[in-house]
Amino acid sequence: QVDLVESGGNSVQPGGSLRLSCTVSEYIYSRYFMGWFRQAPGKKREAVAAADSDGGVYYADSVKGRFTFSEDKAKNTLYLQMNSLKPEDTAMYYCAFDFWSGGPLNIATMRPLDFSYWGQGTQVTVSS
Repeated sequence: QVDLVESGGNSVQPGGSLRLSCTVSEYIYSRYFMGWFRQAPGKKREAVAAADSDGGVYYADSVKGRFTFSEDKAKNTLYLQMNSLKPEDTAMYYCAFDFWSGGPLNIATMRPLDFSYWGQGTQVTVSS
């Protein structure tokens, strides 16, 4: 069982920045992929960033150039640095994890069902 705990959500003004954290309960020795999803009220949960254990990093077009995925393996923690935030970035943000067979990843077609393990979510609100 892999447990994920997110933190870092907050309310910020447009143009502001936040850094979300996702701590994984254990060190993962197998190949894996992880994702950051968000879900706004009345909308589907969508992938905004993802990474695989081979070093690949993927971003949705809506956040490319503004969001940055990183990880601290020593702390079993992933980060999503979010800059130049917009009101449309307002959503509950979730990190997700699953083991990876090494096949191609495409964030445009990545679905919540692709992941077995989820955090509880952290709220990001962008408003003036």
